[in-house]
Amino acid sequence: MKFLKRKSIIPGFGISFGITITILSIVVLIPLCSLVVFTAKLSFSEFIHTVTRPRVLSGYYVSISTAFIASLINAVMGLILAWVLVRYDFPGKKFLDGIIELPFALPTAVAGISLTHLTTTNGWVGKFFFDTFGIKIAYTRLGITVALIFIGIPFVVRSVQPVLEKIDLMYEEAAVILGAKRGAIFWKVIFPEILPALISGFTLAFARSIGEYGSVVFIAGNTPYETEIAPLLIMSQLQEFDYPAATSIALVMLAIAFVILSVNAIAQGIVSRRVNGLA
Repeated sequence: MKFLKRKSIIPGFGISFGITITILSIVVLIPLCSLVVFTAKLSFSEFIHTVTRPRVLSGYYVSISTAFIASLINAVMGLILAWVLVRYDFPGKKFLDGIIELPFALPTAVAGISLTHLTTTNGWVGKFFFDTFGIKIAYTRLGITVALIFIGIPFVVRSVQPVLEKIDLMYEEAAVILGAKRGAIFWKVIFPEILPALISGFTLAFARSIGEYGSVVFIAGNTPYETEIAPLLIMSQLQEFDYPAATSIALVMLAIAFVILSVNAIAQGIVSRRVNGLA
């Protein structure tokens, strides 16, 4: 019995795979390896001392805590926005769908300056909150969170929206016929389907927010131990031409981002298997 050799559906796999690895190396791997090369100029004890200084640890905490809070808010608000864009028709829907991606196209420095002017005690939004509730937004961690919400919301919307569009309404109609209430239909029928996409959008927004610099540096105030973010510490070290210290902090941020994305992949796999098992 002769076995036929399986041929690849895509011709020229060897060449295309080689091009893929080359581009990946030039664009991603080589720049990341440079972090290790510059960091290697420090001894292990110097590296630990550099990345665990109190000011640096405070920068990690500010970046991670504000990014996590902003991503949680984006997960809720992004799900609502995606739901409205998919399930309802209204005037200006296409315009609203288009401006969701504005944070992707808008230069981060422009976003930071605009948000800062709006949220200072003399700005339209900041003045209202300060005079009414005594809440100061700009130059606080709350201001950082606002900026991160702005740049992270498209990740959640664009992750959840396609999944909502593909959900067959027949499942919801069947649940209604069987007597299920609206809340039960959402949590038992719809939510399990969109949960992997929601986790993905949350994680992408979280990872992006941790390393955000341009839109945050203006609104943060950059007070050490209060509103100073880790990317700003990296820039400060670069301005002082202390490249090993800058790359050491950057390497820690890279490790944090890698862990976040790895957890995301594991969580998505677990959730997807459970959903497929229930299907």
